[in-house]
Amino acid sequence: MAKKTINAVDVAGKTVLMRVDFNVPLDENLNITDDRRIVMALPSIKSVISRGGKLVLMSHLGRPKDGEDNSRFSLKPTAVRLGELLAQEVAFATDTVGPDAQAKVAALQNGGVVVLENLRFEKGEKKGDPEFAAKLAAFGDIYCNDAFGTCHRTDASMVGVPEAMTGKPRVVGFLVAKEIQYLTDTIAAPRRPFVAILGGAKVSDKINVINNLLGICDKVLIGGAMAYTFSLAKGGKIGKSLVEKDKVDLAKELLEKGGEKLVLPVDTHCADAFSAQSNKIIVSSDQIPDDYEGMDIGPKTSALYAEIVKEAKTVVWNGPMGVCEIPPFDAGTKAVAEAIAESDSVSIIGGGDSAAAIQKLGYAEKVSHVSTGGGASLEMLEGKKFKAVELLDDEEIQDDDSATPGCGCGCNCSR
Repeated sequence: MAKKTINAVDVAGKTVLMRVDFNVPLDENLNITDDRRIVMALPSIKSVISRGGKLVLMSHLGRPKDGEDNSRFSLKPTAVRLGELLAQEVAFATDTVGPDAQAKVAALQNGGVVVLENLRFEKGEKKGDPEFAAKLAAFGDIYCNDAFGTCHRTDASMVGVPEAMTGKPRVVGFLVAKEIQYLTDTIAAPRRPFVAILGGAKVSDKINVINNLLGICDKVLIGGAMAYTFSLAKGGKIGKSLVEKDKVDLAKELLEKGGEKLVLPVDTHCADAFSAQSNKIIVSSDQIPDDYEGMDIGPKTSALYAEIVKEAKTVVWNGPMGVCEIPPFDAGTKAVAEAIAESDSVSIIGGGDSAAAIQKLGYAEKVSHVSTGGGASLEMLEGKKFKAVELLDDEEIQDDDSATPGCGCGCNCSR
């Protein structure tokens, strides 16, 4: 069921404690090199401050380690950048739940914003410590989760805080609302044909996803290095290709279960070294020479996959088709991305390398949804439930037939 969104609660004069994903990349001078995660949180942030709410933002950044100088993981640069984007002062607390955070939160005026220091500077965050969660919860009258990338985790800010705020409004931001709409609602009742494209290195990483999607998709297209494990399971020659030999029996089971639904490459672009300067050949997918390794799906497979995708009405893509960081072995990934962009489908790009490819190729505006969470989107595609989401308030169903359709996420979509 859809969750209540931040725009459905009265925030005027109240303090909203919002979990965001400001885990942005920083260079050696601590300059933000890509601010998209901050920009994507702006609709939820503006919804609060424009309606006279007081906003406390909490996030993690990087992977701080005990006993080391973790100053490079400070969230201060994100507070500075957010202030620039909002064209207003954004306060920064030099601790997370300590004296400075308490003082900065207490000093907030209506429409004001404070960013707390990195949640992972506190051991209680990753441990899901209830005591630490209670200290965070004390800052807010309303809890808002707008950090989809960590929704599959049970960190204190994701689970402990909403648990501690039982009885108070607990809602989703627009970003999480949109992720739920596409990764849960759309897949639950897809327009057909429904096609999934799964790539990446390991079958083991996507066992549960393949299993789940085989039960609901019309076709599941396989690419990337995990295709070689399936090829070996069928008795093919895979040369020096990356393969999970201990997963061959599993691949056989998936092949039997999938039948004609599970579509494998028919040809492979191979190389005799992991380099753009290598010798290259294109062979049948089951005839890779002993001294070569598969690097990408071949042109016949690219054409086949593009044809299937263009006929689809719902497409989910997670994982590259080959070694897309080394041209010309990015050709298969490009072909799939282009076919999705040109298709008349509801298209969902499941985070990680697929999302990066879509962005790099300039197709982000031509697909329905690019997920902000690689690991979270994978687990949602597996059909898993997230405690961090389940704890939040359900959307109230309107009986009025004249009610305006939409998901309430500000994306102008319709269910």
